[in-house]
Parts: sequence; C-alpha cells; structure tokens
Amino acid sequence: MDAKSIVMMVAMAIYLVGMIVLGIVFSRRNRSTSDFYLGGRKLGPLVTAMSAEASDMSSWLLMGLPGVALLAGLPEASWTAIGLGVGTYINWLVVAKRIRCYSDKLGAITVPDFFSRRYHDDKHILSLIAALVIIVFFIPYVASGFNACGTLFSSLFGVDYFTAMLISAIVILIYTALGGFLAASTSDFVQSIVMTTALIVVVAFGVHSAGGWASVAENARSMPGYLNLFQGYDAATGKAASYGPIVVLSTLAWGLGYFGMPHILLRFMAIKDAKKLTLSRRVATIWVFIAMGVAILIGVVGSGMIANGAVEALDSANAQRIIIKIAELLGSHGVLAALVAGVILSGILAATMSTADSQLLAAASSVTQDLLQDTFKLKISTKAAMIIARVAVLFIGIIAIIWARKEGSVFTIVSFAWAGFGAAFGPTMLLALFWKKSTKQGAIAGMIVGGVMIFVWKYGIRPLGGILDIYELLPAFLCGIIANIAVSIATQRSSAEDLKEMAEEFDAVKSEL
Repeated sequence: MDAKSIVMMVAMAIYLVGMIVLGIVFSRRNRSTSDFYLGGRKLGPLVTAMSAEASDMSSWLLMGLPGVALLAGLPEASWTAIGLGVGTYINWLVVAKRIRCYSDKLGAITVPDFFSRRYHDDKHILSLIAALVIIVFFIPYVASGFNACGTLFSSLFGVDYFTAMLISAIVILIYTALGGFLAASTSDFVQSIVMTTALIVVVAFGVHSAGGWASVAENARSMPGYLNLFQGYDAATGKAASYGPIVVLSTLAWGLGYFGMPHILLRFMAIKDAKKLTLSRRVATIWVFIAMGVAILIGVVGSGMIANGAVEALDSANAQRIIIKIAELLGSHGVLAALVAGVILSGILAATMSTADSQLLAAASSVTQDLLQDTFKLKISTKAAMIIARVAVLFIGIIAIIWARKEGSVFTIVSFAWAGFGAAFGPTMLLALFWKKSTKQGAIAGMIVGGVMIFVWKYGIRPLGGILDIYELLPAFLCGIIANIAVSIATQRSSAEDLKEMAEEFDAVKSEL
C-alpha cells in the first residue's frame, strides 16, 4: 500500500473511531427506551434539521445520484431531485409540527405506536402491520448502506468487498447500539457537515481536472439530450432518449416518499420545541436543494473528466463510483491532497452511516416496542428493555449484512425501499394527521394495499412497459389513499364510538397548532 492510500485510510479510520466515541458518550444518557429511540424529545432545531436530511440522503446522495447524472444526464437525476426537494419542503411544512404535537399528546415514541394510539387500536393490529413493513423494507435499505461502504473500501484499497463491508457494518452497529437516538442524531449532524465538505471539494477539483467549466459544458452539450430535461440521454447507445410527461411525473413521485419515512418522521417527533420547526424547515430545505444540485453536478463534471481522460470510463454497473474515482485522483497529488481525499471519502461513509444508524433504530424499535411490548404484551423492565433494544439493533444489522454480502446498485435498492415506505405509511400518515374521519379499518386497508401494490406494480405490471413503466411509488401511493378513504367511509357507523373520541383528540391537537 502506497503513502497516498495510507493517509486516506488513516483519515477514514479517525472518522470511524470518532463515531464510536460518540456512541460511548451518549450511551450514558439512555435511561429508558424512550431515550434510546427518541432521545427524550430533546433535539435542538439545527440538529433536528440536519440529522433528518443526513439520514434521508444516504449513500444515494454521493454515489447513486452522481452515477445517474453521469450515465443519463440531467433528466432523471434532476426530476428526481426536484421531486425530493419539493417533498422535503412540504413534509416539513405540513407534517412536522402536527406529528410532533400529536405524538406528544398521545405519548407515542415510534411511528407504529403513533398509528395504534391515534386509532385506539387496543389489539395493536396496526402496530404489528407497521412493524412488519418497517422490518421488510428497512433491512434492504440498511443493506444498501453497508453495500456502499464495502464498495468504497474495496475500490480504494483493493480489499475483499465482503471484508470491507463487514468492518464498516460493525462500526455502525457499535455506535448505534451503544448511543441510540441521541448518538445517531448528533453523529448525523456531524456527518452532514462532512458530506457538504466532500461535495464542494469534489466539484471544485473535478472542474479543474476536466479543464474548466467551459470544457465540462462543451462535453455535456456534445451528447444529445444530456442537458435537455424533457429528452434525456442513453449512455448505452450514445443517443437521445424519450423523456415524456408520464416519465417526468413518475420521477417527481419520489417526493411522495417523505410522508412515510419513519427515520425522518421520528426527527419531527423528537424536537424539543415545536415552535423551532420553522427554522429547521428552512435549514433542511436549503441544504437539500443545494446538496442534490451539487451531487448532480458531480455526475456532469465526471463525464467531462472521462471525456478528457482524467479518469477512466465507467460502465452502468460502476457509474456510482465516479466520486470515488475523483477522490482517488485528488489523493495522488501529494500527502495533503491525500488527506483531503480521505475527508471526501469519509463524506461517503457519513452519507451511508447517517442513514443506516437511523434505520437500524427504527427497525429495532419495531421489534422491541411495537412487537414484543405492544403487540405481544410482554412485561419487560426498563433495564431489560434497553438490553433487548441493543440486541435488536445487532440482530437486524446481521440480517442486513447477510443481504449485502454481494455488491449491487445503491440507487436500485434505495428506490425500492423508498417506494415501500412511501406507499405503506405515506397515505396512512397524511390521513391520520389531516382527516379525523379516517378509521382504524381504513388505516389497516390503506397500509396493506399500499405496501402490496409496490410488489404487484414493480414485478407484475411495470415490466409490461409502455405507459405502465412508471415508478411503483406513484400508483401504490394512490391505491393506498383510495383504499383508506373507501374503507373508512364504509366503516363510519361501526366505528362511531371510537370516532367520537378520536375526533376530540384530533381537534385538541389542531387547536394547539
């Protein structure tokens, strides 16, 4: 291993050790499962904003999105980013304060727990279904993060992918199991800063290596459809590709996913002062638009670097490694440059870890709080509950490691899990917060129909092609809303007593907003 690689590895090792130290420090503040899963609702506005967005973006921001822009130009990457940016803003604007107040009033500390308390579900059927949804979709989501870490280390240092992935996963599991929500949120805040630094440095160095802005723009203009939001570019053929209204709408639908993301909704629930959510919204929205814009630019700049020979050409299977290739090139310019490259690569780790830790906590809470304690009514002491919570984090992490034992596309895995949460939880959450006539039966129907339609559309309908070849989140989300409303209307009379009590709680929360 040469000096450049050693310096980069040392920088990344320091970062990883720092995350473990955070876990140890915050482990002392976890006195109950409420502290472990929700931080005792003590988050400040900046930590709330940046931890929410860092846990949202994942390795998709620094690897998946640049890879898409590199291969297909602006259309898919830009419309996806626009949908996510708008979805971020609306989620903070209409959902954040309401779920903070509502969950606090009901005493809910997890998303499934909120659904059960909101609908007076004494049998915890909603908790059971929601917990299963979280486990089913979070395991591949966490696996995508482990996948990105393994890809990073194996690409840089020539080590075995599985070994690299396993080491990264162990670090994430250690600080998450020790520190819980506060450690995850604080580390996410730090990681958002590292991610931002990485994005800025990569673009600046990439433009320089590509021969300047003029060269980057000239290369982009030379590829038909590359800069056209309504046309697109097919890297396989080198020709323009169709990108019509249906495809645009399908891609924009990524924004719908935010309404059902447990790890983001938990940040809303955890802020100390609901009045500070306005500041959090502004910070989060500005950061998201800038970060995604720069990530797309990395893909465009990377294409320019490939064109002038600064980095080697990448096929569709390796396009997501473009930021790694740029960092490697930077690291070859001396010890100081290698140190900076190490910071950039730590940014990729940050993007991955900030999402994986939050998802591990959300999945673990579903096992211990929603399944064992709420659904199966197990009486567990506070100390035992903390032990089980940490064991659950490790158990789910091990399953994710098994899932991630082979390399795969980060973008593909994330898009599937994102759709699953968006369709299963999104309609249920919106109607729970904004329609007081929604019934328990309607919520159950909406959650099941939305989740099932993800599989039906992705594997049964979308392959038929044509106008049916759209992102599964959009049709599944609409089906979830329709099912919830239709069943709620049909069960109004049989749920009259519960509806009266739920309406009183609904109105009480509304009066506080």
